[in-house]
Amino acid sequence: MHRPVPKAFGFDVFGTVVDWRGGVIRDVTRFLAEAGHSAIDPAQFADTWRMQYLTAMAAYSASGRGFVTLDILHHEMLEGTLRRFGLNPASLDLQAIRDLNRAWHWLDPWPDAVAGIERLRSRYPVVTLTNGNIEMMLNMARRSGLQWDALLGAEVTRAYKPAPEAYLRTAEILGLAPHNLCLVASHHADLAAARACGLATAFIARPMEFGGAPPPDASEAQDWDWSFNGIDELAEVMASRWHP
Repeated sequence: MHRPVPKAFGFDVFGTVVDWRGGVIRDVTRFLAEAGHSAIDPAQFADTWRMQYLTAMAAYSASGRGFVTLDILHHEMLEGTLRRFGLNPASLDLQAIRDLNRAWHWLDPWPDAVAGIERLRSRYPVVTLTNGNIEMMLNMARRSGLQWDALLGAEVTRAYKPAPEAYLRTAEILGLAPHNLCLVASHHADLAAARACGLATAFIARPMEFGGAPPPDASEAQDWDWSFNGIDELAEVMASRWHP
């Protein structure tokens, strides 16, 4: 039996709401061509960059490092990715590297995302629950027409998912008990961490997030409270269960 309808929804953004891979490949292709390294596969480069992110987020809370924004972490991971492909960041144009790092600010939403979030938001509070920093989320929202009730996440809670504080502080900021906040995500590991904190969970299937390859956290799949093929389906179901 499904849990009661939540009072608010917090969205993971990268992969759930926006197509990070397509956008990063687009900008990596341009960067490599301008740097004279078109022989490097931009899709492989993008996947390598993203996998560093997944590893870093899982280890961040144990690192003892003071909080820095995801833009800073992305830049560090980008330099590491360049080195993995035999490129020395010091020999490349610094501004070009900075511009490439901002690829994460200009990602395109999945086709169902904008309208789905708008419909859900007409009845429920809808916020970001993301590791992305506020400037990044703001640029992405203004470019694509995404509308949120609040831009929340790591820069507000000072904690990166999957740390419990990332979920619990978000619920606290919204004045909600954890079970009244639902994480909406396409990542099983993210949902598992949220569930462990008492949040409701809604899975959005994004089979093309990794270019059709199985997601790296497929083994962590569970019977989530809700599962949908798009945010529009989530909005439709929640509209039918909404009571003013």
